[in-house]
Amino acid sequence: MMKPVARTRIKICGISEIADARLITQCGADSIGLVFHARSPRFIDIETASQIRDGMPAFVTVTALLMDETEAWVREVVERIRPDCLQFHGSESPEFCEQWNLPYIKAIPMGSVDDAEGYARAYQKAQGFLLDSNVAGRQGGSGDTFDWSKIPSSFPYPLILAGGLNPQNVAEAVTRVQPWAVDVSSGVESSRAVKDAGLIQQFCKEVFRVDCEH
Repeated sequence: MMKPVARTRIKICGISEIADARLITQCGADSIGLVFHARSPRFIDIETASQIRDGMPAFVTVTALLMDETEAWVREVVERIRPDCLQFHGSESPEFCEQWNLPYIKAIPMGSVDDAEGYARAYQKAQGFLLDSNVAGRQGGSGDTFDWSKIPSSFPYPLILAGGLNPQNVAEAVTRVQPWAVDVSSGVESSRAVKDAGLIQQFCKEVFRVDCEH
């Protein structure tokens, strides 16, 4: 019987243009991330996000990124965008994350958290955990990596690796960490908040390449 080939899922975050969203689906990514945090340079308005949402093909999910938002804003995003998944990057409680009756991801700020497994244990209903390089209270998307050795080898939850990934280092990241998924934003940009088609293609190809080699 043929041994199944493991596949690292890919999420491209911080999408603000319909053309970029379409390119990402053609490159083979599994999910796009739309940022609904107003202070982010990658913030997207509801109208543009709705157009992108309506243009997504089957089996490509839409993830809505939020950070310490009001209930009213999260409700508007949920009702008008109909995301497949919510991604919380702030100090949201498990109860806040769960009340929307949608799958959710909780980000872990590895710049200030030493016990990732202990942090994750409080969010028992999370679909996965995104380990980023930022410190608590700060946004991600900085382009900085963190010390991957801080990730416990026994981490028992679906692990999404973020923080400073790009086409040059993602193969090493997948080989060393063996995450469930990788998440990239600034690493595929030609300038701040401007996605680069060539970098997106290279990033996805590197993930596919290293998956096939293992």
